[in-house]
Formats: sequence, C-alpha cells, structure tokens
Amino acid sequence: MEVTDRIASLEQRVQMQEDEIQLLKSALADVVRRLNLSEEQQAMGSRRGPTKARPMIATLPLRPTVNNGTILPKKGSGTLPSPSGSGSRKDTSAQANKSTVRRANSNEHVGTLTRKDSGDSKGNRTRAGSTGRHNEELKEGYVKMYLKGRPITMYMPKDQVDSYCLEARAELPCTKLKLDWVYGYRGRDCRSNLYLLPTGETVYFIASVVVLFNVDEQLQRHYTGHTDDIKCLNTLHVLGAGFFDRALVCLSFSKSNGGNTLCVVDDSNDHVLSVWDWQREDRLAEVKCSNESVFAADFHPTDSNIVVTCGKSHLYFWNLEKGMLVKKQGLFEKQEKPKFVLCVTFAENGDAITGDSSGNILVWGKGTNRISHVIQGAHEGSIFALCMLRNGTLVSGGKDRRLISWDGSYQQIQMVEVPELFGPIRTIAEGRGETVLIGTTKNFVLQGSLDGEFMPITQGHTDELWGLAVHPWKSQFLTCGYDRQVSLWDSSNHQLIWTKSMEDAAQSAGFHPTGAVVAIGTQIGRWLVLDTDSKDLVTVHTDGNEQLSVMRYGPDGNFLAIGSHDNYIYIYAVAENGRKYSRVGKCSGHSSFITHLDWSVDSQYLVSNSGDYEILYWIPSVCKQVVSVETTRDIEWASYTCTLGFQVFGLWPDGSDGTDINAVCRSNDKSLLVTGDDFGKVHLFSYPCSQFRAPSHVYGGHSSHVTNVTFLYDDSYLVSTGGKDMSVMQWRIV
Repeated sequence: MEVTDRIASLEQRVQMQEDEIQLLKSALADVVRRLNLSEEQQAMGSRRGPTKARPMIATLPLRPTVNNGTILPKKGSGTLPSPSGSGSRKDTSAQANKSTVRRANSNEHVGTLTRKDSGDSKGNRTRAGSTGRHNEELKEGYVKMYLKGRPITMYMPKDQVDSYCLEARAELPCTKLKLDWVYGYRGRDCRSNLYLLPTGETVYFIASVVVLFNVDEQLQRHYTGHTDDIKCLNTLHVLGAGFFDRALVCLSFSKSNGGNTLCVVDDSNDHVLSVWDWQREDRLAEVKCSNESVFAADFHPTDSNIVVTCGKSHLYFWNLEKGMLVKKQGLFEKQEKPKFVLCVTFAENGDAITGDSSGNILVWGKGTNRISHVIQGAHEGSIFALCMLRNGTLVSGGKDRRLISWDGSYQQIQMVEVPELFGPIRTIAEGRGETVLIGTTKNFVLQGSLDGEFMPITQGHTDELWGLAVHPWKSQFLTCGYDRQVSLWDSSNHQLIWTKSMEDAAQSAGFHPTGAVVAIGTQIGRWLVLDTDSKDLVTVHTDGNEQLSVMRYGPDGNFLAIGSHDNYIYIYAVAENGRKYSRVGKCSGHSSFITHLDWSVDSQYLVSNSGDYEILYWIPSVCKQVVSVETTRDIEWASYTCTLGFQVFGLWPDGSDGTDINAVCRSNDKSLLVTGDDFGKVHLFSYPCSQFRAPSHVYGGHSSHVTNVTFLYDDSYLVSTGGKDMSVMQWRIV
C-alpha cells in the first residue's frame, strides 16, 4: 500500500473514531439531562405529596420515526423520545448503545441523511406498511431524521398535528433571486485581471463572477458562467473542455491577427502552455512550460507566432513553428538573475519589457533573447505590474505602492504613491482619457491619474468572511471577517459607509433592535459593541477564549445572547439602547459548540443548535433549559436562522453530512427561506420548509463555501458572504 493510501486510511479511521466519540459524548450528556430531570420531578413529587405527577417527557406518546422521508416502525412500546430533540437513544441498555455506535460508523449512516428505503422492493414494502400503521401516530406531533447517525426529533406546532402530511410535496417559491451587486475584487493572489472595455465598463472578477462595472452610471453587469474560482481574465466561448484538468493561471489573446489566437497556461505541475484557434476550438500546439510557477504569458504585439512567458527563475520566448512551440531562454548574462520575473509588456518598437522581484525593469531587444536596457532599482521591492499606455508611456507599479511613469528612453516622468490603506499595486490598466486603473493586493480597484490622487471604485475584504448583520430599519448591512475589518455598507447606492480595523479576527455580528449599536464577536472570546453612526467603541467584554459564532439581541433589546464554541450561551442584560451591559449568566447544556440562535417574538425564549445537531430551548432571563415540549412547540420565533427545526428540516439534501449548510435565514414576511452551503450555492425555498427534500431555486456566484445569508429589513434584497472567495453578493428578490 502506498504512503498516500495509508495516510488516507488512517485519516478515515480517525474521522470514524471522532464521530464515535462525539456520539458517546452526546449520549452521556443526554443521560445527565435525563437524570437531572428525573431528580427534579422526584423532588417536585415529594413536595406535592401523593398527587400524581406526570413526567414532562411522557406528555407525548411515541410517533413514527422519519429517516430522511421514510416512516420507520417504532421500537419498543416502553421507550420515550427525548423532549429536547437532542438525539437520545431509544434504549438505555448497553446493547442498544453498542448498536447505535456501530450504526454511526457504518457507511450507511456516516455522512448521510439516512434512507432505509433506497429503492429495493423490501424497503418499499416496509415503507408502505409503516405508513399504514403509523398515520395516526404521525398526527401525534413529531418527525425525526438522522444526520451522521444522530436522530433529530422535531416537534410540530399543535395546530399542524391534524393537518400535517409527510407525503405532501413542497412547492417552489414564486419569487426568484437576481444578482444585483458584487462587492469586492480579487487582487490579493491574481494578476492581469483588470481591463477597460470599449463600452467604457471596467471589467474584473471575484469568486466565480466576472463583473462589468460602469463607474459613471454606477451599474454592474455580471457573467456567472464559471463554476469555480476565476484565476485569470482576458477580453474577447468555452473551449478546452476535457483538456484542462487544473486551473488556468494565464490567458492572452493575440494582437496582430485580430485576436484569433489564444495562449493559455494551466496550473498543473508542468504548467502546460497551449495555443488555440479559439473560434474553431482547435488546439494548435502545446508544450510543457515550466516546473516552476508561471505568472504571465503574452503574445508579441506584431507577431502572433511569438509568445513570451515568465515566472519563477525563468523568462521564455516561444516561437510557433509547424504545430510546435520552440523555446528560447532569456539570457541575463551580466545582469543578476532575479528569483522571480513577475510581469511582461511590450514597447511600441516590439521590445519586450519585464519587471522582477529585484525591483528592476529589463528591456529585451525585439526578436532576441538578450537584454538591451536596464532600469536598475526602478522600485523598492518586487514589480508586480507593467502597462504600456497608448501614448507610449510605460507605467510600473509594485510592492512599494508606487506608480511610476517612464518615457520612451526609460527616464522617470512622474511618481505617485498609493496610501498604505489600499496596499501594494497588483495590476495596472489604462482607463478613459488620462485615467489609470489600479488593482491592489488589498482588493481595491482604484481610479485616478498620474498627476493626481487615486480613489477607490471597488473594495472588499481580504480574508475569509463569516460575520453578517442587517440594520433593523435601514438599507444597510455590516460584514466582518478574518481580515480584522468591520465594514458597514449601503445597499441602495452600493457604497461603503465606514470601515474599522480591529485587533482580532471577527466571526459574528448582530444589530441592536434600535440600530444604534452593533455587537461584534471575535475568534478569541472577546466581543465589542460599536456605535453604528460613528463606529466608535462603546464597550468590550470577554467570555471564554474560543470563537463567538452568534451574536443575537432579543427583539425587545433587553438581552444579548452570545453563542460560543465552548458550548455555552452567554446572556447579558442590555440597557440604555445597547450602551450598557451586565452579565446574567450562561446557558449550559449543549455537548458541542453553538452554531445558531433565535429569539422568540416576546424575548422570553431562545432556541439553539449545536455542532452535534442538538436542538435545545432556554429561558434566557434565568439561563434555564426548557424541557417541556408542550411549552416549546408553539413558540413563535422572531427570526429563523437555526438549521435544525420542524419548520426548516426540508432544506437538508440527500447525502448531507450535517455540516453542508452553514447559514439559514427566513424572510421577514415569513414566506421565503434561504440557505448558504459548502458548495458555493445559495438556495431559495418556500417557508415553512417542513417536507423532506423540498425543492429550491439554486444560484451560483460564490466559488467557496457560502458562510452567511440574510434578508434586508424590507425583504427587497438578500445578502450572502463567501468564505475563501472573500466576496459579498447582493441579490434582488424578483
């Protein structure tokens, strides 16, 4: 067995053992809860004397168990379901526990929403028989599904017990989503991805969306045909299907023949260079380019048979001859060879011009592979971008944040330094008239002139995003993430209102109902409150030392609930419109980290989900768990962001491992439900979503996991945030 196979096998075993440990921890926590409940009931009974005290968990008889849409026969008649939906076992015997653990480690249950009736005739007969036997029991009031071997019990409201039908089909929502605006730009790790179109639109990309932005009219158009991260861009058809197994890192159209040919470098180990007649979808030639990274590839402006590539420790001149690409290596001779050749462009006379990691600009004579001129130390540090303007002026930009223009004899004309806030210059493009466009490593697109200042026309985050909150009565939303930036946006004019730097990476956010302040949770247990108008710091607190996944104010504004990765929910009393906080206590009962929280409309109750798929209910004012199903089943929730519950269980797809869905949000008019998943998709469901495998409208755009989704206060727009793609997308409800 190869080392990689052995490692994979060990990883699989470790994962299975982790699942088993988690299952055992959950079972133990459930046993402890049952013991505590039993002790409380005994104490209550002893105080009341001989009066019959019916245990709360016995108020509902057993119902049929639903396994991802299948009604299963009930087990022993003497067993009781867990009132909290925490996944308690059907039998407390040792054999039952062993059976449960084995099931959780079997291929059928780990990583899936289990299905007992997977098409075989026996399963179908069982399902039909079970349906007949248990229709009456289903009306008693709950359904159950499994995630990763864990049973999840979900109780329906009383008024639905008689009318609910498991076999009913959910309907698609009448409304749909349309991508309205994309906030952000990918400049941190991509090059040559900023252009001006003849239409006057600036074109760039982020995530899997190409953005065409009319700056003057403040309008965006979007191309969403890609299915994953866009890594490079050129402006002139889908080709190469089945040929490219990896990402494409460089693209360039030929200039001398009207753009009929396209050169491409992929991200394979050999970084294969291929040349295409793209209109005929015909590959003209291909060759292994380099084992090292390739940063740029471009056609010579006067000869479509010459391609120049550069990258780590190399500069190659390729000549297309009789279906073959013949290489000539650039000779540095007396010039010290740089570690990286980072960019290439061409002079009007056909000379090639390169910028490198040593801060030098080298000129290579037309038709040769030798240096004809050197601008030594043109920049302090790496030169990331070169651009030849229409008037023959060369513009260079680099790590030193300087934009320098050079005349035809390579003498410096002007120098502009970009503020540190915007970051080093990644790419340069010529704009309209005298304007120049700049893309930076901090994901800004700047517009300005060589003799003036540069202003941002697009900006975004520079690291993974998780925090998202909407203003309770304005068209504003707030984002925060691992880049330690908190940003408040205006959704109506698509502008950044303010941004604030933090000391710690941010994980979550929530507005006070008045909108006066917003609470930010970090990854290290610290949380702070900011004034919404001035972004001034109001207060700072610390609870534990793990990430705070949820910050949620009660609808009346008198309490703040904080869900932590340390398994606790911290409760604070709030006064003075969100400016004064005093800790009430912490809700203890979950056996895994808190993932989602929601308040009741009267601010009297909380519901929470955890990493091991528990659903627990609380009275936050006293930090006590509510175990009575009769109390919790009819609570009206002010919001619905929990991924587990009777009103939303239909959003879980077949084959889910329980972690695929990161975020859920119900619209304010309670007609729609939206989810963001690990596959970069936004799903729009009808609400309530209480039928298994409910249909949805599916939307792409994000190229990594969608970390959060939420509706604006008036349901006019939806906002979604991306993880690794660092994007914020605004969708119109149509």
